[in-house]
Amino acid sequence: MIRWFLVTLLALLLINGLMPWLQKLGFGKLPGDFSFRLLGRQWFIPLSTTIVLSLLASLVSKIV
Repeated sequence: MIRWFLVTLLALLLINGLMPWLQKLGFGKLPGDFSFRLLGRQWFIPLSTTIVLSLLASLVSKIV
């Protein structure tokens, strides 16, 4: 279980870093994606985007 927690945490960090690029593609504005300002910095918690990208990666891995 700790392995899945680490994978999810790393996915969230990766998506958070790529968020400006992903927003140009329409991600980050889905219901369930949270954005807030804390300590003078904009933070994103892209839960729905993570699920959509995970399903997309799963679909690609099953096709290949």
